[in-house]
Amino acid sequence: MEENLKEPMSYGKTLEYIDHLRSYGVVPGLENMRNLCAKLQEPQDALTFIHIAGTNGKGSILCLLTAALKEAGFRTGSYSSPELVDFRDMIRVNGKALSKAKLCRYMTRIKELCQELVEEGKPHPTLFEVETALAFWHFKELKCDIVVLETGMGGELDATNVVKNTAVAVFSSISPDHIGVLGKNLCEIAWTKSGIIKPGSKVVSDVQQPEVLDEIRERCRQQNTSLTVMDPDGLKRGKSTLKKQVFSYKERKGMEISLAGCYQVENAATALDTLDALSRCGYPVPERAVRKGFLEALWPGRFQVLSQNPLFIADGAHNADAALKLAQSIRYYLDGRKIILIMGVLRDKDRKALIEAVCPLASHILTVSTPGSRGLSACELAGEIKERYQCVSALDSVEEAVEISILMAGAGAAAAVVAFGSLSYLGRLIGAVEKRKPHEGVGKVRKSQNG
Repeated sequence: MEENLKEPMSYGKTLEYIDHLRSYGVVPGLENMRNLCAKLQEPQDALTFIHIAGTNGKGSILCLLTAALKEAGFRTGSYSSPELVDFRDMIRVNGKALSKAKLCRYMTRIKELCQELVEEGKPHPTLFEVETALAFWHFKELKCDIVVLETGMGGELDATNVVKNTAVAVFSSISPDHIGVLGKNLCEIAWTKSGIIKPGSKVVSDVQQPEVLDEIRERCRQQNTSLTVMDPDGLKRGKSTLKKQVFSYKERKGMEISLAGCYQVENAATALDTLDALSRCGYPVPERAVRKGFLEALWPGRFQVLSQNPLFIADGAHNADAALKLAQSIRYYLDGRKIILIMGVLRDKDRKALIEAVCPLASHILTVSTPGSRGLSACELAGEIKERYQCVSALDSVEEAVEISILMAGAGAAAAVVAFGSLSYLGRLIGAVEKRKPHEGVGKVRKSQNG
């Protein structure tokens, strides 16, 4: 693409522009995205993709695949949204985040192109559309061999679905979420998400509800594609600690991952099926690369240990299915400990389901406000929790919640703090824990360069 030689915006101005783009909201559909990609000369058409959709587990599968592909020597792009801390973290090549200089250059040109679209009488692209197009441009410029691409909330009408060259379409666990936006029920949601399946691509799925698999199978039939479903009978769990989990899947024995959380072994098995499917597409990943990549892969905000004394864990469980899986992990890893919860959720989430799944495990619950137009105040959330549980306090800030929870937990192994809910506040919370206990070697948001 021929670029305008205009001086790039400063990093501060670029962040201001990104914040301005949030005002355009979320617009399902592909027209805006196609208009913007056309202005960029269709960078996505020069790339090959592993496209991941689902409700929970997309990011974990993405990080495992990215780590293994990088170890195999492929120049691998990865894109996931939203960011946990830094906007640039969403867009990585071989684990390296997009640089500030490139972000400014890309955004300066995209801003001009968006203005051209408006002058042509077309809608202004949304933030998600802009960041997705930017990611495609970056991956094309760096000549990525393959891109691991995570959808937003949707599938068929998701901005990422302008891609044509999908080698493998992957489905993590699909459950009811964004009802009314993606569909009226689970079947409609599954049908919408399965819209990422392209003719001739391989398709891999985690274990799903029968009605979900029916929708995926019908899409596969229509697109003449093959489907592999993760085999729970072939999955054997071994030793599991907060530092490492051991499992075997099919013919692979003694696999190791550093992702904590009971649900991560299933995600890893789905990732293994995906790598096998990818090898049939001409992208073979040697066994040593699979094992090394899986062991080194880390994904922030998913049962992530932030500190050891007291034990402080962050998990982005923000819907009913994820909350049930979080509760399972708390019972497994933290049995016998007093649990102090920090909770912050968005207004449009099923708060009753989150409260019922996790709050019974806590000795005390601290609520925090979530930001933005979808945010929910700490006081309102605390009021809803108090209808069933009395040991709840609404706090003025995330930083105050960190301080008070650590004081309540005390030293030693008798208690643990678990912060969960919306990713919109977890990044700030992780930063607050890091600043408070630098001497502990508190887990960084990104400990490795695996995406």
